[in-house]
Amino acid sequence: MSKKNLVSIVSVYSVIYTVITLLNSILYLGNGIYEDPNGNWHELDRAIILLTGIAAFYLCTRLPFKNSAARYITAYVPSQLLAFAYVWFSGLREELAETAYRDIWINFTSMFIILCIASTIINICRSGVERNKLKK
Repeated sequence: MSKKNLVSIVSVYSVIYTVITLLNSILYLGNGIYEDPNGNWHELDRAIILLTGIAAFYLCTRLPFKNSAARYITAYVPSQLLAFAYVWFSGLREELAETAYRDIWINFTSMFIILCIASTIINICRSGVERNKLKK
């Protein structure tokens, strides 16, 4: 992995983590909750789950499949299972919310789909630019 790729991955991770954290804080404040009831563990859990998703997405873009959907699904399934395992292990530390598995599925899947759509759009744009360069 090149330094440029590493900086890119860290940047994407940082931006997404910041946006998710700000959104979470805004939602809490909007509901009249002025402190995160789950405390620092919640922040660490978010960071680890996001790292799992970003790592899975990075790996899926490097899989040797020509079909993008196959690449995405091949990376998504084991990483979602890993996220479920993380939730289960965090249940050993503290009691899980009744909707913990549903919440992680919705959040993880949403993030993964957004990244897949963004990657697909970027790849389409890049291939269009490359085709235009070849025509000239």
